Amino acid sequence: MISLNVATSPAWTQAALDNFDRFLVDHAACERKASATGMSFVVRYPDRAALLEPMVAFAREELEHYHQVLKIIQARGLALTPDEKDPYVDRLQRWVRDGRDQRLLDRLVLGAVVEARGCERFGMIRDALPEGDLKNFYAELTRCEARHAGLFLRLARPYFSEEQIDARLQSLLTLEGALVPSLELRGTLH
Repeated sequence: MISLNVATSPAWTQAALDNFDRFLVDHAACERKASATGMSFVVRYPDRAALLEPMVAFAREELEHYHQVLKIIQARGLALTPDEKDPYVDRLQRWVRDGRDQRLLDRLVLGAVVEARGCERFGMIRDALPEGDLKNFYAELTRCEARHAGLFLRLARPYFSEEQIDARLQSLLTLEGALVPSLELRGTLH
């Protein structure tokens, strides 16, 4: 598992719980975007055979998570809203370098970091919820996010050395660690 440089403030959990309906709608959007991200690797890198099957499987799993959150939203009488720009992901994407190989490495490593942050935060939500189906759902999502973080790093290995992967991971974890405390606490995943 990736060790994040900075832990999420416990105040984030309260912000998410205080507006849990908003959190759920944002969570659904994040799952849908994650699915699209998986497919974007397939579209952009069809010549990288080691990426194809795992990214299709990742995209399908994230789409299934989207569907599960959508059912929760509908059961609560809520509606989806138009996407909002995610300040966390938007800022992270600015650190992706140009050049086909550098871009691939950065996108894979950032994918791992985003999944690790999601793992941490879903775990915080899981721990704050009372016993029941919703708590169990977030427990399962926490496990999936941890697995996905590892997946992104494993997918980099056929194309980059361990030294390249680790150097970029440490660099991006440092940048991400400085970013997280600067973001407004919102009732959203990021």
